[in-house]
Amino acid sequence: MSKQLLESVKLKYGAVAGSTLSNDHAGVQAVAEAFGYSAAELTSIPAEANMGLSCGNPTATAHLRPGEVVVDLGSGGGLDVFLAASMVGPTGRSIGIDMTPSMIERSRANAVSGGYTNVEFYQSTIDQIPLPDSSVDCIISNCVINLAPDKAAVFREIARVLKPGGRVAISDIALKAELPEAIAKSMAAYVGCIAGAILIEEYRNGLAQAGLEHIQIVDSGADLNAYAKVENQSGCCSPAMETDHPTAAACCASSSPTLHEELKDILTKYDVNQGAASVKIYALKPAAGSCCAPGCCA
Repeated sequence: MSKQLLESVKLKYGAVAGSTLSNDHAGVQAVAEAFGYSAAELTSIPAEANMGLSCGNPTATAHLRPGEVVVDLGSGGGLDVFLAASMVGPTGRSIGIDMTPSMIERSRANAVSGGYTNVEFYQSTIDQIPLPDSSVDCIISNCVINLAPDKAAVFREIARVLKPGGRVAISDIALKAELPEAIAKSMAAYVGCIAGAILIEEYRNGLAQAGLEHIQIVDSGADLNAYAKVENQSGCCSPAMETDHPTAAACCASSSPTLHEELKDILTKYDVNQGAASVKIYALKPAAGSCCAPGCCA
């Protein structure tokens, strides 16, 4: 089942990566602003880095400093990587991890067009981060961990790559209550970041079991219906789309609904704000010499 889920996620997000969705579309910008980005932030980075896929702004709570190494799990077109790059400066490094080849291609092209010299992108699933132990100052992520089938493995990898005293600043969707069965079993709802979400308390426990401490999970209060703002700007088969792109051609040939279309359909059938929330998550890896065994760092 995990392999099927990952392939479905790759297909849908690959279609978005091959589309013309960008910050130049009013609906895409509106989604990002609804989840905490300022217009100034969005215009400071390549327009193609924003595709209306956020559920928060993790760089706003990461407290990044010059010279730090920051890693974005599920970096997409590079939106948060580029914002973080300006914060850590030329002596720092901003690294993106994404499992979708076309997203990596798009983010690297954005890095070139934006003239970034302190960013890197790696293709990998986020439960196998291709970085050494204790090499990262801060982990950020934006509406991606809910898509990972094995979240416990993701939490362990986060703890592994963080330096002692390193921190986590994540924006994600988590559940306030169990979802209705029809939504919980929907593949469209999974790919749309809803059905794969876990309960807030389960999220907290997972981070603690991985050895992280001082865990804070705060409901941002953002309206998840904001995703419906992306109208008539499909992630696939849009009129202005370069249809010779292989991912686009496959999507258009299948006539399957796009990610944003499926999200909008879910939002019309179910009030996701009743059971799900956009949350801000913060946690620390214990400093060197402190105890981080389960139950010790309560």
